[in-house]
Amino acid sequence: MEPVYLLVNSPSVGPLTWAPVAERLRAAGAAVVVPSLVSVTDGGPPFWPAVAEAVAAVMSDDSERGRERDRDGGRDVVLVVHSNAGLFAPVMVDALARTPAGVVFVDAALPDRHGATPVVSPEALEFLRLKADAGRLPPWTEWFDEAEVAPMFPDAGIRRAVEAEQPRLPLSYYGQRIPAIAGWDARPCGYLLFGPPYDAVAKDARERGWDVEHLPGRHLHQIVDPDGVAAAIQAMAGRWLR
Repeated sequence: MEPVYLLVNSPSVGPLTWAPVAERLRAAGAAVVVPSLVSVTDGGPPFWPAVAEAVAAVMSDDSERGRERDRDGGRDVVLVVHSNAGLFAPVMVDALARTPAGVVFVDAALPDRHGATPVVSPEALEFLRLKADAGRLPPWTEWFDEAEVAPMFPDAGIRRAVEAEQPRLPLSYYGQRIPAIAGWDARPCGYLLFGPPYDAVAKDARERGWDVEHLPGRHLHQIVDPDGVAAAIQAMAGRWLR
C-alpha cells in the first residue's frame, strides 16, 4: 500500500510548488497532504511553532485532509520537505500525532546535528538585511538576477502562479533559531539533490548515513519534472517501507 506523503513547501514560496508532484503521487494511488505555510509569520516571532502547528493541523483527524489520509486505513506517513522547510523537520516530527515512517529532504537545508539550528548564516542574514524594507523582505524570486530565476520555471503561467503565492517574510524569520528535538531522526531519512549549492548539503546527508539520490535540476525542479521527482520520492520511501 502506498504511504501518505506529507509534502511541505518552504515558507519562502507556497504550496503550489508541490502541486504537480502531488498530482502524480495521487495518480499512483498514494494519499497526499499539502499544507500551506504562507501565513506562518503572521503572528510574530518565534515562528517555528506556527510552522509545526500548521503541519500538524492539516494532518489532524478532524480535518478534511486528515480524513483523506485515513480513507484507506492506517498508512505509513512520509514527511517530504523542500528547501528551507528542511530546517523545521525536527519540530514537525515532534508535532505530528502520527510519527512519520521516514523523512525525505528535497534540495533542502538540514537541521544541525547538535543544538538549535539558525535559519541562515550570519553572512546570509547580512545579505538579506540589505534587501529588507521596514523589516520585510521582497518576495523570494526578487532576491536574485533574472538569469538565475527564469530557468527555474517551465513556463510563464506557472511562474506567475508560484510568484503570486510568495509572502514577504519578515527579516526576523531568518534571524530565528529552530530548537533541536532529540530523536527526530531515529527513522529513515534521505536526501534528493537537484544541484548546487545544495551539493554540499547532500554530502552532509551522506556522511550522516542517509539515503542520497541526485536528480539534476534547479531548485524548483519539482515543477519542471514532477514525474521524475515523484518517482524518486516514491523509490526512496519504497526502499524504507519494504
